[in-house]
Amino acid sequence: MLNGAIYLQGMLVGASLIIPIGAQNAFVLERGIRRNHAMLVAGLCFLADAFLIALGVGGAGKVIAQSLLLQLLLTLGGAAFLLRYGWSSLQRAWRAMAQTLEQKGGMSRIQAVTMTLAVTLLNPHVYLDTVMIQGAVAGQYPREQQLSFALGSISASLCWFFGLALLASWLAPQLQRVRVQQCIDTGVGLLMWLLAFGLLRHAASLV
Repeated sequence: MLNGAIYLQGMLVGASLIIPIGAQNAFVLERGIRRNHAMLVAGLCFLADAFLIALGVGGAGKVIAQSLLLQLLLTLGGAAFLLRYGWSSLQRAWRAMAQTLEQKGGMSRIQAVTMTLAVTLLNPHVYLDTVMIQGAVAGQYPREQQLSFALGSISASLCWFFGLALLASWLAPQLQRVRVQQCIDTGVGLLMWLLAFGLLRHAASLV
């Protein structure tokens, strides 16, 4: 039976972990502003989050926490991807003056799916937030009440990703000017590099 108080706590914990800007949110925001497969990207992010939250509540976080090699592989893989993604964003910003929004930012459906899975599954912060932290919080409750916590957290993910995509799409006409797009691409690129360097520092601390 659903426990309302625990469900609400799951929503609050999930929201506090998912709302801070990161690689996933930046990508959803970017697709929304470009009105390019925004709902597809939001849906994939939500499904991946729901799956990882379920894994965390089921106890998978302990496996990651106990494996130094797995943590190192996730961290280095994530850093490499974020460096490459950041470079692509900075290149788009540099070339923006000579290209339209669609020319410089459009993706095919397959590209959007691939990038969404990469920015989600190659990002160690996703596993830290959804699997390890939420799994640890859910572990405080009796087994029969952990489902309420998981559903609350999954609900927060659903509202956030689709809300972010819809808001970005709604604001797109104001944000599609070339200069604004240059600022967004530059900001996203620098953010990806900042996250990547943070992961590299974390990898260095593991060895």
